Amino acid sequence: MSNIRFRNVILNKRNLILETEFTPISSLAGGALIGLSAVMLMLTQGKIAGISGIVSRILPPSIDKKEFPQSILFIIGLLIAGPIWYVFFGEIPSQTVSNNLVILSSAGLLVGFGAVLGNGCTSGHGVCGLSRASIRSLVATITFMLTGFITVFILRNIMGL
Repeated sequence: MSNIRFRNVILNKRNLILETEFTPISSLAGGALIGLSAVMLMLTQGKIAGISGIVSRILPPSIDKKEFPQSILFIIGLLIAGPIWYVFFGEIPSQTVSNNLVILSSAGLLVGFGAVLGNGCTSGHGVCGLSRASIRSLVATITFMLTGFITVFILRNIMGL
């Protein structure tokens, strides 16, 4: 599949170069696949494709023995997506992750706390909840997004990370 790529280079006030790629075809295809998988899970199992809910069904204290095999397969699918991509396209999409363990640990705890507090995660609320016109999911998604915007602003502009 050919892909249209536009590379934008942004020079910020600290003279750091931030590169972003505009990839409408792969973005559209990825969104369609996420939507299709969410619809398939809802139609076949009656379950919402929220990652926090799927993971919670395989961890104590709320292990769901009936849902366990399906949940494990879903998570395995997430984990092998990168290697499958590599087999077909010869490269793995680049990801940049901080090597600061304090930041990573804090971020993980905050995301976990937010998923519990919001009664679901971004995939459950943002993909499935919004498509069902859930007001609760709309509020949760707006909250997730605003929190992300504020966090990036603070980390980049105030803390200089």
